[in-house]
Amino acid sequence: MKDLEKRMYFCVPYNISPIQQAIQAGHAALEYAHKYKDNEEYIDFIENWKTWIILNGGTTNSKLDENANNYLGTLNQLESSIIQFNFEVKRTKDENQEINFSTFWEPDLNDALTAVCFVCDERVFNYTDYPDIDIFIKEGDGAYNKNLWFETFKNGPWTLENAEEQFPSLYKEWEEFLGGPKNVFLRYLLKNKKLA
Repeated sequence: MKDLEKRMYFCVPYNISPIQQAIQAGHAALEYAHKYKDNEEYIDFIENWKTWIILNGGTTNSKLDENANNYLGTLNQLESSIIQFNFEVKRTKDENQEINFSTFWEPDLNDALTAVCFVCDERVFNYTDYPDIDIFIKEGDGAYNKNLWFETFKNGPWTLENAEEQFPSLYKEWEEFLGGPKNVFLRYLLKNKKLA
């Protein structure tokens, strides 16, 4: 099997300086290293890849705020979505699909969440070799089947959720091609995120 490129991704708040964004990413990277130091994916990342991608995670709230549940920042929501995904994986799917991630809560910013960090392989970010489902639909010989594509997507915009419901066999094939539900989840978690 091909040795898949790995990257470490971070989501950080938009409203701290660029140097602080990098420092917060560094804090989360150290938390990740401490937590997953013996993990094969992390060891491969450290030995062979080393690329960090720091993304704008939007807003954040303090974990000291008792009313935070009423107005969670987008970075807090991102962390919650990963926790929820991992909960579902533990309950229903292969535990190898669990997302290893770390967070950092900055004491000097009123204990606000300032970074979410995870490592993923190229099937999440390489859209050329691992296209989205709408491009993935093809004939057995690898040529794109334009008629199937048109019939499948002619009714306009669709979401990942309804693709899984409307085209279960195609979706399952694509999900396996990307390496499972974890990579599909991370792909859509990162979609449309901008560099910090």
